[in-house]
Amino acid sequence: MQSTHLIRLAIDQVMALRQASLADPSLQAALQHTKQRQARRFARVYRDLLDNPLFSSAAQFFLTELYADKDFSLRDRQFARIADTVEKLFPQSVVNVTQALADLHLLTEQLDFAMAHAMLALPAATPPLPAALVYLHAWRATGAREQRQRQLASVMALGQQLGQLARTPGLRLMLLMMRGPAAAAGLSDLQRFLEAGFDAFAKIAKHPSGVADFLATIQTRESAFITSLFDDSEVTCVTLLS
Repeated sequence: MQSTHLIRLAIDQVMALRQASLADPSLQAALQHTKQRQARRFARVYRDLLDNPLFSSAAQFFLTELYADKDFSLRDRQFARIADTVEKLFPQSVVNVTQALADLHLLTEQLDFAMAHAMLALPAATPPLPAALVYLHAWRATGAREQRQRQLASVMALGQQLGQLARTPGLRLMLLMMRGPAAAAGLSDLQRFLEAGFDAFAKIAKHPSGVADFLATIQTRESAFITSLFDDSEVTCVTLLS
């Protein structure tokens, strides 16, 4: 019950943030701009992984499910309804992944929300600042270095859990058998996420260091990105973001 309570609490907060942004068109536009820039950056920085036959599925899963600018409302509504059913339908390992995703989703939305507010609070400039510089100023105004590092740690933890799931004998068949009950419980989008995550990591989990190498690449590049945006010159950061 503790897991389902925490999942529900996280998703309730996500939905509250979403409602607040929908009530303010300017905030919604700034939020969308933030998410789009982040998704484009991921696709650019990890083009080598996306083009690598071994890592492409896992990289695409991260881009689609963690860094995308798409609308997760349907999945969130399903998450909010699973408090009384998730532990009955899924094994604890899957429940743990679901909780990890909910926690990461909340932290990501909180950071994006803070970025959007910071963008709107920037003083007007003539001529207007380049988009990359607006993003950099908002990033530094938000000042969430510890939260950024925690966000990356959460991504790494989720990836490790998905890698462990992919090595669990019989779990893929179990997920397949859960499609009917999940659909009946209104959890089809959550079911799709779990199957996609399992399949994405199953390929690299077959290689002894596949998951570790994939996650180490993301850890190294994202850590460098976070440090650069807080500490490097504006010229360096704008070049990195452009």
